[in-house]
Amino acid sequence: MNAPLFPRSTATVPVTPDPAGTRQPLRQRGQREVFCGLTSIIWLHRKMPDAFFLIVGSRTCAHLMQSAAGVMIFAEPRFATAVIDERDLAGMADLHEELDRVVERLLARRPEIRMLVLVGSCPSEVIKLDLGKAAERLGARHAPAVRMLSYSGSGIETTFTEGEDRFLAALVPQMPAEAQDAPPSLIVAGCLADVVEDQFRRIFEALGIGPVAFLPPRSAGALPSVGPQTRLLLAQPYLAETARALQGRGAQLLAAPFPLGEQGTTAWLLAAADAFGVTRERFAAVTDPGRARARTAVARYRPMLEGKRLFFFPDSQLEPSMARFLHRELGCEIAEIGSPFLHRTHLAPEFALLPDTIPISEGQDVDRQLDRCRAERPDLTVCGMGLANPLEAEGLATKWSIELVFTPVQGFDQAGDLAGLFARPLQRAERLKVGI
Repeated sequence: MNAPLFPRSTATVPVTPDPAGTRQPLRQRGQREVFCGLTSIIWLHRKMPDAFFLIVGSRTCAHLMQSAAGVMIFAEPRFATAVIDERDLAGMADLHEELDRVVERLLARRPEIRMLVLVGSCPSEVIKLDLGKAAERLGARHAPAVRMLSYSGSGIETTFTEGEDRFLAALVPQMPAEAQDAPPSLIVAGCLADVVEDQFRRIFEALGIGPVAFLPPRSAGALPSVGPQTRLLLAQPYLAETARALQGRGAQLLAAPFPLGEQGTTAWLLAAADAFGVTRERFAAVTDPGRARARTAVARYRPMLEGKRLFFFPDSQLEPSMARFLHRELGCEIAEIGSPFLHRTHLAPEFALLPDTIPISEGQDVDRQLDRCRAERPDLTVCGMGLANPLEAEGLATKWSIELVFTPVQGFDQAGDLAGLFARPLQRAERLKVGI
């Protein structure tokens, strides 16, 4: 196993949840076109400055991460790849000894690391390298200075947003139990840009909600406590394992749409406000200015998007929430909502805000979905990067779904930016038509 290969260059919305899920999606099981779960590290490593993500994988994994990150030549980001080479695959070297040696070199080189995360990849999964046991062994050796975790980001098992879910779920067993006399508290689970997190923190403070903690925290040593007095609010729809793990520790999940656009953000905040007994008068006083800013920002893009038909390929699991925002706040028509997985309990508040007539598909059979997309000829297709160029060549305007994850889009003050992400490809297509 080679040493770490560092990248070169570093009024309120009514919601009637339907937990039973009365609408039946088209379930597809075929060839998939999705990004690898390792790519979630690109936003995770920025969130926790004292954490380091060590991918145990191949040179292909390393090149993928370098390309996805677009890191600069002199940067040394907080992730790397311990490359599994031919000697490891041939059984000529003890992989655990090799990994221990790599970790020792890494920690000596980067003494600021307080959490080291071993990330499984396709190669390490195929050869059955037990990174969980490795994390336990290394954790015993380096505690308490360095906390050791492991999770699988293998593209065999995960889509690219599920990597975040696996990481956060791995954090939950490390979280302390809340005190028996603890007051009600709120955990917001899901990686948010710091500016968005700060905005939400100020709103919760103004509402009198607290204590509030965000998962992941900005420091490895700041994991929040959890227990029966904990209320859980998901910031992202793809955190199924994280939610199960936190509920297993006693946390109570609050049902809400996700905080995209003015309506989604309002309903999301209202779920927390109701759980903490905030009056509607106080809620309105705190949120009305933000709601007004969001409506104004979104209105700028409505003339460009109203009446446009959109088709969502399954990629990020954000598709139902994005479709709800586009349909309700921008007047778009939705030809199909495809998502890799549909967690019915988490998404019930979203589907309660969408017409029953919109086709929904879960999973992927890419050839059949391409046939449906071509038959629809939508004004905009939201898809992964691998499908975008071929569809553009066929005259279909596309939007990369991965941008919706990398870009800060949650909250009132980002609602206009979110609308702009969908408007720009349509503007570009119009300019190309007239030769500008």
